[in-house]
Formats: sequence, structure tokens, C-alpha cells
Amino acid sequence: MRIEIVKHADAAKGFVVSPSRWVVERTLAWLDRCRRLAKDFENRKRNALAFLKLASIRLILLKRPPEGFDEAFP
Repeated sequence: MRIEIVKHADAAKGFVVSPSRWVVERTLAWLDRCRRLAKDFENRKRNALAFLKLASIRLILLKRPPEGFDEAFP
């Protein structure tokens, strides 16, 4: 994973939405909808990381297109 620091444009005045920031905030909001991740119930970091991975896998499976989608829309 690569972390990139995004600088604000000098010409921008006021609040300007950064595309990469929006992606991060959207992903965190989706993960926050998982009830188990909403509170810090886990006593161990290993358990918390496991539930974070499970929630991420769930998001990926829910966001993927249905089977046969490519054949129906070439």
C-alpha cells in the first residue's frame, strides 16, 4: 500500500474537495455501517483487524456486479 500526501492548490479559496480524500471518507463511512466496528468491543488488536477484514470483504462482495453482467451489456 502506498500513502501519498496531497497538497492543496495555492489558488484555491475556501473548502475544496480532494478526490482522494473523498474516497477515503466514503470507504470509512461504509465500514462504519458495520455494527461490530461501530464500537470498540474487541479486546485484542488481532480480533479487531479480523473483523475489519471481514467487513471489507463483505463490502467488496456487495459492490461487485452480478454474474453474467458483462455478457448482458457488451
